[in-house]
Amino acid sequence: MKNHSFGRLPFTVSNVGFGAWQIGGSWGDVSEADGRDALNAALDNGITFIDTADVYGDGRSEKIIADVLKTRGGTRPMVATKAGRRLNPHVADGYTKANLEGFIDRSLANLGVETLDLVQLHCPPTEVLYRPDVFEGLDALQSAGKIQGYGVSVEKVEEALKAIEYPGVVSIQIIYNLFRQRPDHLFFQEARRRNIAVIARVPLASGLLSGKITADTHFAKDDHRNFNRNGDAFDVGETFAGVPFEVGLQAVEEVRKLVPQGATMAAFALRWILMSDAVTVVIPGARNAEQARANAAAADLAPLTDDVMAASREIYTRLIAPHVHQKW
Repeated sequence: MKNHSFGRLPFTVSNVGFGAWQIGGSWGDVSEADGRDALNAALDNGITFIDTADVYGDGRSEKIIADVLKTRGGTRPMVATKAGRRLNPHVADGYTKANLEGFIDRSLANLGVETLDLVQLHCPPTEVLYRPDVFEGLDALQSAGKIQGYGVSVEKVEEALKAIEYPGVVSIQIIYNLFRQRPDHLFFQEARRRNIAVIARVPLASGLLSGKITADTHFAKDDHRNFNRNGDAFDVGETFAGVPFEVGLQAVEEVRKLVPQGATMAAFALRWILMSDAVTVVIPGARNAEQARANAAAADLAPLTDDVMAASREIYTRLIAPHVHQKW
């Protein structure tokens, strides 16, 4: 596990983190006990960055994190949460200082802390990024001591580039994986130049890149891989990285040929992301302790060869890019 600074904030984080969406909800039946076991296993294996949101299980994810960290004691990992998706309707006009402060206060209570390490606008409408008053409000909340820093979780590269124009933005969370390679162009170049921390989310394309999903895999009714395949609940890019399911399965079989002997496809997919020095931390989720331990171990895989990286780009260009590259 490699540890390094988190952009301009005074935190040192592991390059593999823990994504806490699964332990909150929308991934089928994940018990609180399994969620706690997964988080404990991640922390036991050197992970020092946790990513959550106030809407993951309507606060369940944040509360599990608070309970686990209180029970463990000792040095706390960095905990990032998100705000904004509680708005109903989720529109730009809702991103007021008063509303954001209310969401932040709720997360402070859920996480049992006086200051949030990092709060991220949670995939806001693009229009929000053209409203300086939103970021002035975050600056005020930072000055008041409620947040140590703030960033933006985005759907699109264009949104990431706009967000980092605001000097207070210290991090961007963006989908980046074997099936979503566009960020590793202009955005990563700008992130390096501005010392922006990059959080890579959806690293396994909702499990496709684990290599364990087949055409016959059944997803529970409350699993977004069932109900959001066409973007009916939220941006379709969050589910299977926006790749049509059958196309994704075809590409997975080609990626499988690149996986080094003795490694799992999931570990390979995570190591592929870490080949970019612009990525600060990748945040795979875990439904149980076994998955959490496997995610942490991916950091120890040997660097991938130039030939393997070139082959992965060819698969993306031929099969995946026509479906996703210009959309996000």
